[in-house]
Amino acid sequence: MFNLNDNELYKYINEDLPFLDYTTFLQDTKDKKATLQIYTREDIIVSCSEEAARIAELLGCKVKKLIASSTKLEKGNTILKIKGKYEDIHKTIKLSQILLEYSCKISTTTYKMIEILKSHNNSCELLTTRKTIPFNKKMCIKAILSGGALPHRLGLSDSILYFDYHRKLYNSNEQFYKQMVLLKNRLPEKRLVVESKQLEDSIELINNNIDVIQLDKVDIDTTKKIIEYKNKKNSNIKILLAGGINLSNIQEYAKLNADGIVTSSMYSCGMSNIGCNLKIKE
Repeated sequence: MFNLNDNELYKYINEDLPFLDYTTFLQDTKDKKATLQIYTREDIIVSCSEEAARIAELLGCKVKKLIASSTKLEKGNTILKIKGKYEDIHKTIKLSQILLEYSCKISTTTYKMIEILKSHNNSCELLTTRKTIPFNKKMCIKAILSGGALPHRLGLSDSILYFDYHRKLYNSNEQFYKQMVLLKNRLPEKRLVVESKQLEDSIELINNNIDVIQLDKVDIDTTKKIIEYKNKKNSNIKILLAGGINLSNIQEYAKLNADGIVTSSMYSCGMSNIGCNLKIKE
């Protein structure tokens, strides 16, 4: 696991607080102190609580309680408790709460998908695409890791994956297959992944011993045929399933004996129901 660094958190803080909190500045706080409890109104998998706590510290507050990322937390329990000056608490509230609302929803949805997946195929992994929320990649990646998934691709530089539009460079599929075989020899320490959408194409990729085949929006019956052929021809080839897979339909894909399920769905799953209680210290 990793934590976002202070420079990244300051950038996030400065988006909301470039100068001062105009509202509390106008109040007569008289150096009043306050405590803030951020709690969950639903069962969640905690994520980015370390960052939420660090934001509080950077804004002058002290952390009294923190539940670590990846913790399964039941409805009604506290994620983070801080104390500090009334005005500093107000600077912290929404920055920490909203971060937790987004990240905990991602981690919780991820966890639920893995529960379903592992109940049918314990050797299949849930993998997430690089389609993270723009400008929030590290938060998204920490959230899916907290939920138990792994990144399918962190970006263009960490893996080789050929899509349909990469084939536009070649005159035919046959030319593409030959090129893939040559590329395999140039990549002795990496796996070559090719996306396929059709039975015939997948069979040819298997015949050419492509390392990994990613099936995109392929129907269930065709997927079964491809996996059966792969197991007979070369069981070392890995099969990934992708395209429109989410919490509502992962069960049907989990039963197909694939090696991994690739999805972006948790990045658009909404926000967790997380609340705050603020108390003035007399």
